[in-house]
This record gives sequence, structure tokens and C-alpha cells, in this order.
Amino acid sequence: MILGIGSDLCDIRRIARSIERFGDRFTGRIFTPGERARSDGRASRAESYARRFAAKEACSKALGTGLRSGVFWRDMEVVNLPTGRPTLRLTGGALERLRLMTPEGCEAVVHVSLTDDPPLAQAFVVIEARPLTRTG
Repeated sequence: MILGIGSDLCDIRRIARSIERFGDRFTGRIFTPGERARSDGRASRAESYARRFAAKEACSKALGTGLRSGVFWRDMEVVNLPTGRPTLRLTGGALERLRLMTPEGCEAVVHVSLTDDPPLAQAFVVIEARPLTRTG
């Protein structure tokens, strides 16, 4: 069952300007240390940050809160599964909101799709509830 869907479109040039103007103050406020390490190591640094920014916005929409009600930027971290597929690791208020919206007897699965075609970056987030499987 689908619990939430969110999408966001982000102007890469806006993110690049914010990085140029505010540097670590901007990236440190919005992104986790893991996201910063991954993005700072890329030749297409602004594009990487913009995709992650869009993912956080899309996730906050899928959670139904936006960036309020205790959900903060760094509560949502774009991470990659061993296969390379992106997903989101939620902590703090975002994780609490996810727990509240997940029906009993289900687990939440967060699906993420990221892309960019400069000057734009885009993200889609779908939060799914899957029934827990019994073992034994």
C-alpha cells in the first residue's frame, strides 16, 4: 500500500550559488556528513547536492509534513544500497513521522528516483507499507 508520494524539481544553479555564497554553512545545515563526503568528491558537485536537496524536499512531501512538524533537513539522508540504488535513511522527526504513518503489522519501504538534466535536478519519493512476513 502506498503511504505517501512526493516529487521535487530543483534548479542546480540555485544550489551552486548557495554553495558559492555560504559554503559549509549551507551544506552543513542541509546535508549529513555522509552526503557531504559523497557530493564533495564528485566533479559534478552542484548536481549531486541538487539531487539530494530535491530528494529531501520530495521525502518531506511524501511524509505529509513538509519541513515542519519536527522534520528537519538532516533527518533525511540519501544513501545508496549495495546495488547502487538510492534510498533515504530517516532519523529524528522524519523517522518518527514514518513510524506514525506506517500501519501496524507493516514495514515502511522508501523508494527514491533521482535524475538531473542541467540546469534541473529532480527526485521522486514513494513510501510503501509492506506487510511484515512471519518466519518459522
